[in-house]
Amino acid sequence: MDEPGVLRVVIAEDNYLVREGIRRLLEDSGEIDVVSCTGNATELLDAVRRFSPDAVLTDIRMPPGHHMEGIEAARTIRAAHPDTGVVVLSQHADESYALALFADGSAGLGYLLKDRVGDLEDLVHALREVRAGGSVIDPQIVDTLVRRRSAGAPNPLADLSPRELDVLREMAQGRTNAGIEQSLYLSSSTVEKHVNAIFTKLHLPATGVHRRVAAVLAFLQNDSREATHGERGQ
Repeated sequence: MDEPGVLRVVIAEDNYLVREGIRRLLEDSGEIDVVSCTGNATELLDAVRRFSPDAVLTDIRMPPGHHMEGIEAARTIRAAHPDTGVVVLSQHADESYALALFADGSAGLGYLLKDRVGDLEDLVHALREVRAGGSVIDPQIVDTLVRRRSAGAPNPLADLSPRELDVLREMAQGRTNAGIEQSLYLSSSTVEKHVNAIFTKLHLPATGVHRRVAAVLAFLQNDSREATHGERGQ
C-alpha cells in the first residue's frame, strides 16, 4: 500500500529540458516535493547526503562517463541511505542493466524504461513503492528474460502458465491483488489462486509481503548469478 503524504525527491538527469520537464510534472502532481535537481552522479550523491530525500529518480547514464553512473549511484545510495528508495530511468531495454542494478539486492529499487512510462501516475507510484522498500521493474524487461530463459535451460518460470506470467508481470510493477484484478479483469479469488501458484512454483517461502516482487526479482538475481558463473567458467 502506498504511503500517504508528500514525497521529498531528488532528480538526477543531465539533459536540462528533460530534467526540468520531469521536475514540473512531479511537482504539479501535488504528491512530490522536488528538493534538488542535479546533472551528474557526483552531484546526486552530494544532494542525497544534504537533503536525505525519501526517493531518488535518476537517469542511467550521466557525465562524466555516460556509462552506468545512475546504477552505480543507486547502489551507493541504497547502501549508505537504506531509507531512500531509488528509481532508475533508462532508455535501454537490455536486461543486463536491470541485473546490474539488483546485484546487491532488490529492496527499494526500481528500473523503468523512459519510453514506456505511460503517465505521471505510474512514475509517482514507482517512487512511492521504492520508498516503502518495494521494487518495480518494467514488464518489458521481464518479458525479455522470460523469452531468453524459455529458449535455454529449464527454469522455474517455464512451469508458469501464460496467465500466471501475466500476473507475475503485474506483481513486478508493485501492484496489489486489487490492482491486478483491475488490470487483468480477474476476480479476487482467481488472482489469489494465481499468486499462490506462482509462489509455489518458484519455491518462495511464505515470509512476508515482499514475496510478491521477490517472485520476479529472485528470478533476476538467480539469472545474474548464473551469468556470472558462466563468465567465470569461460
